[in-house]
Amino acid sequence: MSTFAVGDEDFLLDGRPVRLLSGALHYFRVHEGLWEHRLGMLRAMGLNCVETYVPWNLYAPEPGRYGDVDELGRFLDAVARAGMWAIVRPGPYICAEWENGGLPQWLTGPLGRRVRTRDPEFLAPVAAWFRRLLPQVVERQVDRGGPVILVQVENEYGSYGSDLAYLEWVAELLRDCGVSVPLFTSDGPEDHMLTGGSVPGVLATANFGSGAREGFATLRRHRPSGPLMCMEFWCGWFDHWGTGHAVRDAAEAAEALREILECGASVNLYMAHGGTNFAGRAGANRSGELHDGALLPTVTSYDYDAPVDEAGLPTEKFRLFREVLAGYAEGPLPEVPEPPVRLSAPVRGGFEGWAPLEEVLEVLGDEESVAPVPPTFEELGVDRGLVRYRVSVQGPRQPYPLGVTGLRDRATVYVDGVLAGVLEEEDDRLAEPVAGPAVVDLWVESLGRVNYGPRLAESKGITGGVRHERQYLHGVRARGLRLDAFEAAAVGKVPFGAVPAAGPGLYRAVLDVSGAGDAVLRLPGATRGFVWVNGFCLGRYWAVGPQDSLFVPGPVVREGANEVWVLELEGAAAASVELA
Repeated sequence: MSTFAVGDEDFLLDGRPVRLLSGALHYFRVHEGLWEHRLGMLRAMGLNCVETYVPWNLYAPEPGRYGDVDELGRFLDAVARAGMWAIVRPGPYICAEWENGGLPQWLTGPLGRRVRTRDPEFLAPVAAWFRRLLPQVVERQVDRGGPVILVQVENEYGSYGSDLAYLEWVAELLRDCGVSVPLFTSDGPEDHMLTGGSVPGVLATANFGSGAREGFATLRRHRPSGPLMCMEFWCGWFDHWGTGHAVRDAAEAAEALREILECGASVNLYMAHGGTNFAGRAGANRSGELHDGALLPTVTSYDYDAPVDEAGLPTEKFRLFREVLAGYAEGPLPEVPEPPVRLSAPVRGGFEGWAPLEEVLEVLGDEESVAPVPPTFEELGVDRGLVRYRVSVQGPRQPYPLGVTGLRDRATVYVDGVLAGVLEEEDDRLAEPVAGPAVVDLWVESLGRVNYGPRLAESKGITGGVRHERQYLHGVRARGLRLDAFEAAAVGKVPFGAVPAAGPGLYRAVLDVSGAGDAVLRLPGATRGFVWVNGFCLGRYWAVGPQDSLFVPGPVVREGANEVWVLELEGAAAASVELA
């Protein structure tokens, strides 16, 4: 067993100064069967530590009901076997370009702007969650023979709020739950962020992508002593749907890393390996300087232009970072691991079954609710997926504009069963007016809950109402179709029939694989939707790019027959599905 402490200038392991050379690897974005390989890649790059967030909403689909919380412990055990230390960032808010910043929708829905404050209705669920989660961390702290050396208090709180009593409460809760290793906060190197996000007696660290000397100088004005650490060195960036692919020059990033280390500081590469936003769990941002503009949904890939790419392969950035980090390593670096087994040959096949959305909703959807006004996703208990809202236009009446107020995020609209258009603004209307009587169906999809900024905790679905001219249409029937329903559903439950030439619905294909391994999946000609391989949800696809394929972890692929489901939500379906 060892002791890990924060000294006046250095981190101290058993009283000896150490420098943390860490890399972010979110275990929940990597298939468990690939953890060992990814950790080996980080070790070979020259890192001695790994950092991970913990997403609350992944493990708490409903209040008081928890999933596989032990997954975190299994990952920390893998870290120990790799001979590395671990930094754990349990939140409760994590940002991470993750759905709702990791907060459960059943909590943010009713609380709204009261989250991340000392409000008792927020604190009580946080306390219950931490007491369920933190034994996984406490049992694996370095002073108990485990790898955990640092635990974070909240996350970048100074970018959001100023409730310092809340931050101090989180720190006290961590201690009360048994966390004995040093605590820390992390914020941008700006005065208001460090003022709003720091806790007396808790190590403060900074997050930036360049300008280490300036960033650390700002940190020193707030904290004259203590180890310097860039807790998030942004060596790449993430992508939004409909934008270009973010790339950072490898040589420039390597020089920025060198500058951090020349300052005598510790560092955490964000991201060392990004992984994938499986199962539609990518978050979203708001545009604009104050992060309150148009919605910018994040793509499925979390490659992040990281030194270890989404498939676990080394990049030019990996090579250059390894050269920089080698100068700070104790002894020679390990050899770079061989890549995981990859699919031996491309496989392509057509679809052999299809079911329209209405039939899929009938067998996999939630119970229908009836209310005067449209319920939000949160009120319906829907985290990821879509909701069909059905309203009636009374008649006779002449054609009037039909629109939605407070739409989040995208609605495919049918009038009397005929596609009438797609709405994608918070206050949008159909191009053509609608006469009465008519039945209007609005299939509304959440493109990801906001994970950063003042619009955090906003609701999804129709948050205002459906209007015909100025008149609200009351009497709304709503029914949710959750992504999790597809993962749990048996093949025989869905009434697959003949495949149409085009159109939304659930498509089924069977691909025969010889030589299973890591692969990418492509759907040439498809518009927007989700994909499952053998019941594992790869995530969202969308023709607007920049992502044009989905990563398929090798452990998901089988020898022989592989079942592929494609839920096409909007336009033309793919002519075929390809594994390559």
